[in-house]
Amino acid sequence: MRAGEPRSVGPGGSWVKRGRAMAGLINLLQALGLSTAGGLNAYVPLLVLGLLARFTGLVHLNPPYDLLAHPVALAALGLLAALDFFADKVPGLDHALHVVGLVIHPVAGAVLFLAASSHAGSVHPVLAAACGVVLAGGTHAARMAARPVSTTTTAGAANPVISFCEDVVSLLLSILAVVVPVLAALLVLMLAFALVSVLRRWRRRAGPSVVKR
Repeated sequence: MRAGEPRSVGPGGSWVKRGRAMAGLINLLQALGLSTAGGLNAYVPLLVLGLLARFTGLVHLNPPYDLLAHPVALAALGLLAALDFFADKVPGLDHALHVVGLVIHPVAGAVLFLAASSHAGSVHPVLAAACGVVLAGGTHAARMAARPVSTTTTAGAANPVISFCEDVVSLLLSILAVVVPVLAALLVLMLAFALVSVLRRWRRRAGPSVVKR
């Protein structure tokens, strides 16, 4: 605090600071959940955020992210989400979508993190965008790496089921990120742990087969 600035006297000032810090933490947890959900499905969390901002009081988006709540944006996101939902269930086409998603998902993650953390003024926009890119891009890269294994082991039969589960988790994570951010953060940790466990099992199974050959 600089000399000459007014000081907060009494417990009121400390409560204000604590309230701001808590609000900033909640916004960051929301950004974490939404960006991770954007790695599973690029359009669902954007659509959820826009719908909640337009029709409920749960979300307030600062400009320019309030454009997500515009009817035209909502219609476009709804259409893209529907097309992605069905296309990702088609063998072969799903892999092509994942390649295109190497660009789409990180961009969606950056927008989601910026939109959710715009109230937390302590986070620089460049840092916020970078966090969104890493979270969404990393999540998408993980599911992209797992899909060929599913294709090989099940002849592609499990791919539509996995894709549907990804959509459901993305939707659930998006809602939790807004309503109960702490649970969303816990779900992110659980997903990360589950992914690491599955990858380890696949490596153990692949090891003996490679030796036998």
